[in-house]
Amino acid sequence: MAAKTLKIKLIPNGPALVESGSFEIMLTDGTIKKKDGPFSLCRCGQSQKKPFCDGTHNNTGFIG
Repeated sequence: MAAKTLKIKLIPNGPALVESGSFEIMLTDGTIKKKDGPFSLCRCGQSQKKPFCDGTHNNTGFIG
């Protein structure tokens, strides 16, 4: 079975956009969250939906 290519795009001063695929993400409390792309992962550290982006970077002056 060939591995699918994972495509993640870093948005300037914004989140990491996971563009396609099905994923399992282990949260800090050990629970597993199943998610299908596309979705955005927080890079600013201020999201109330971590590890997912909620757009907070727009109000924090995040540069990255």
